[in-house]
Amino acid sequence: MYSYIARRLAFGALTIVGVSIMVFVVMRILPGDPLVAIFGPEGFTKLTDKERAGYMAELGLSDPLWMQYLAWVKDIAAGNFGRSFFRSESVADMIMRRGPLTAEIALLSVLISWVVGIPVAIVSALRPNSIADSVVRFVSILFLAVPGFWVGMLVVLGLLFWFGYRAPMAGASLFADPVTNLQLVVGPAVVLGLGQAAYIARMARSSLLEVIREDYVRTARAKGLSGRLVISLHALPNAMLPVITLSGVLLGLVLAGSIPVERAFGTPGLGYAMFTAVSERDVFVMQNLVFLYAVVFVLLNILVDLAIALLDPRIRYQ
Repeated sequence: MYSYIARRLAFGALTIVGVSIMVFVVMRILPGDPLVAIFGPEGFTKLTDKERAGYMAELGLSDPLWMQYLAWVKDIAAGNFGRSFFRSESVADMIMRRGPLTAEIALLSVLISWVVGIPVAIVSALRPNSIADSVVRFVSILFLAVPGFWVGMLVVLGLLFWFGYRAPMAGASLFADPVTNLQLVVGPAVVLGLGQAAYIARMARSSLLEVIREDYVRTARAKGLSGRLVISLHALPNAMLPVITLSGVLLGLVLAGSIPVERAFGTPGLGYAMFTAVSERDVFVMQNLVFLYAVVFVLLNILVDLAIALLDPRIRYQ
């Protein structure tokens, strides 16, 4: 087990290094000039060449690319994520202030996906090709096809025009103001969770259909166990292994999907901050948030791999 953990951690570290290089290169080859974003087209034309060079040197963008990359990695290791071009706050403060909201949305959406997807999958797998199974497959395909941000906009407009309700625009801590915090995160979490539930339901249904045909399941039934016990004690635990793996991948989709969904609901999380940074071409905010998202995604998948290894010892020796 220890060698398996070491291998996964080493692979994760190499992945993070590769992601850092990719993020840095992409941010540097994007079209446009940071000074144009800061001063505007008219203000940029009024700058002299000496002033432009001074500002680029102050931002650390005049050095060779390899020196910029090493300086960025050094700052990340020291906990210095830079500052926004347009706001008097550091990226680290932005992460500490907005990050909990996005984390709550992600965790709540995963919980919703399991609460909705697993029971639906069980009903669908136990009665294949029935009316209930057909309805489940149709609804799952529908939620897979419909973009989450579009559903979010419909929910926001429906609540506004039918009930006159608007979610709070300012952030609120879970412990300081739980009611306001719940109002901020429940909408995006439901939209993202229902989209994930469609994936979970389809994967769990396929896995259950395979497991319930195994010999040990037929043996359990032959011993006189009820269908509910056979499913809950024998079939479902083994069918959950691919579902757990899929949940780790879906968490990455939640992080990416939170950007338009938070924008639709006006939730002041990291997704909204990423949208604003892209709109303003705030290079340092974009660079560090994309890298943070990538690191979180890698760490989550390492945790999923370790959880699978604990549940299925055969994986440890592969």
